[in-house]
Amino acid sequence: MGLIDHDPWLGPYEDAIRARYRRYLDARAKIESAEGSLLEFARGHERLGFTRGVHEGRTGVWYREWAPGAQSLSLTGDFNGWSRDSHPMRRDGFGVWSLFIEGDAIAHGARVKVHVRSDAGGNDRIPAYIRRVEFDQQGQNATGVVWMPPAYDWKHARPSWLERGGSPRVYEAHVGMAVEEGRVGTFAEFQRDVLGRVASAGYNCIQFMAVQEHPYYASFGYHVSNFFAVSSRFGTPEDFKALVDAAHGMGIAVVIDLVHSHSVKNTVEGLNRFDGTDHQYFHAGPRGEHPAWDSMLFDYGKWEVQRFLLSNVRYWLEEYNIDGFRFDGVTSMMYQHHGLGQGFGSYDDYLRHGVDDDAVVYLQLACDLAHAVRPSCLAIAEDVSGMVGLCRPTAEGGIGFDFRLAMGLPDFWIRLLRDVRDEDWRMDDIFGTLCNRRHMERHIAYCESHDQALVGDKTIAFWLMDQEMYWNMSRASRSLVVDRGVALHKMIRLVTFALGGEGWLNFMGNEFGHPEWIDFPREGNQWSFHYCRRQWSLSERKDLRYAGLGAFDRAMVGLDGAHALLAAPQAGLLYVHEEDKILAFHRGGLLFVFNWHPTRSATALRIASPRGDERGGWRMVLNSDATEFDGHGLVAAGEQAPAQRDDVGPHVMLYVPARSAQVYTFEPARA
Repeated sequence: MGLIDHDPWLGPYEDAIRARYRRYLDARAKIESAEGSLLEFARGHERLGFTRGVHEGRTGVWYREWAPGAQSLSLTGDFNGWSRDSHPMRRDGFGVWSLFIEGDAIAHGARVKVHVRSDAGGNDRIPAYIRRVEFDQQGQNATGVVWMPPAYDWKHARPSWLERGGSPRVYEAHVGMAVEEGRVGTFAEFQRDVLGRVASAGYNCIQFMAVQEHPYYASFGYHVSNFFAVSSRFGTPEDFKALVDAAHGMGIAVVIDLVHSHSVKNTVEGLNRFDGTDHQYFHAGPRGEHPAWDSMLFDYGKWEVQRFLLSNVRYWLEEYNIDGFRFDGVTSMMYQHHGLGQGFGSYDDYLRHGVDDDAVVYLQLACDLAHAVRPSCLAIAEDVSGMVGLCRPTAEGGIGFDFRLAMGLPDFWIRLLRDVRDEDWRMDDIFGTLCNRRHMERHIAYCESHDQALVGDKTIAFWLMDQEMYWNMSRASRSLVVDRGVALHKMIRLVTFALGGEGWLNFMGNEFGHPEWIDFPREGNQWSFHYCRRQWSLSERKDLRYAGLGAFDRAMVGLDGAHALLAAPQAGLLYVHEEDKILAFHRGGLLFVFNWHPTRSATALRIASPRGDERGGWRMVLNSDATEFDGHGLVAAGEQAPAQRDDVGPHVMLYVPARSAQVYTFEPARA
């Protein structure tokens, strides 16, 4: 019971933790008994769908489909003139239909559908394990494409920092909106134009959104229809492989958003009612529909659903050589109430009330599988509830993720910016909130993400400066609103980076205070791309203050590369003064001092030295007020502060200008 060793308050819940662990062991034992191992079970994509093979000594292509509720299946496509009758399939005792087509009648690039007849009638569907789907010019009619190209020749090894257990500095990106023009960008363009920006900004991991195929662009990729297919909007599967390969060549790991929490309702492109029933892949009746997302919910207790989803985990790791996943909607999966309207104020809420046991077991199996396929795999959970043991190994009774997104932090900052004057921000509240996470469970900190950039909300830069960003971001102009906004933007990011987790996440463009919001083309905006792009050129113009924000972010992220800050234990508080708005702490051998006061600078500020009586001094390595970061330059670059001692104890004396933050490293005195 490793969880209880880490958290003795879990003692009264030992029975619930043991029961959770037993369900996991029973599910795994069942799989291993029937299939030999979890790895073998997760080979569904090597048998189902389209695979090259041999039948009675003849070579050709097998097509197999699980559809237990169907009356008949037949393959149709350009290879047979789209006949629905010429290629019927046979059913086995497990509800798997199969067809062998000899020779090269089915070849790479063949366009296909499967005609499914059931009590609900006859419908043309996209094969469930299809690896490519193409849409017509209106984005409506979807067609499956048999994808069997020659094996990709990988040129670069995966980043070595993963094997060393380094900390992820994640750049969250959406390929389609990563171009400056009002259109959909491509994998090739991202590789050519954006990848270098990510590397030079100091990020060592890219999280790609919307990679799995989805029919509605404005869903941000979260209403997936075809789980084994790369979104054709952005290019071919080989284009995505080339992007992953190029990222690895720059030392950048690649994770994708893996959406196993729900599926699109569509009955043409997706899985819904594939075999004519409402309970093939999903729960039957109301339980199978998400009350807030207008989507379908998987039945994680079903054998072939487990095979489908676990095979999907293995497929992405092996076929595309990616380095991990950000599992989407984990909160919705783990609870039958999906986390809606829940406060999660007691361990009962995590372990006894409303838990979807099948979903929790599935997540445990998925995390174990991912690490079996790739021991260095990054498994990141998008969970707002703070589930007990989410990021502890399954062997301890945990669920097995490596990191949890610290989802409460962006909400905290938005609440402060919206409801409280910064003159009234409490230092103990900032420090306490940013450090409030489960001991021994790693978190990825962020102060804003794509959720904060969507229409209906605001980025931190927009909360701080709003319409002033349209008129007064020039270095030649002076605006008190922009001065305040630029200063606080840097400080908010730095304090969250330093305190909030063991990893860091930034949504593309936020690092330089990208103006405006994100609004995908939709009927409500006349299908406009105007707000569905990234204005990279703003960050390159030396006459605008965006460049200074971007330069600060590079220096901030560099603290982890130089000092392994994110891997360090949680920070130790050194000094808090609510009236003067001073906050000082140490972490990873660095000393952080923040002055949040709008007008009052701190002169001769005495801070206890975390290095005790050790002789030497503190050298400034980052200053948010530096001129290269669009500050006022009131503290000299590389400022030195000698360690001192008096009757009270060891300390250092510092000058901290109003609305600024400085970071110092200790340099021992030479012998």
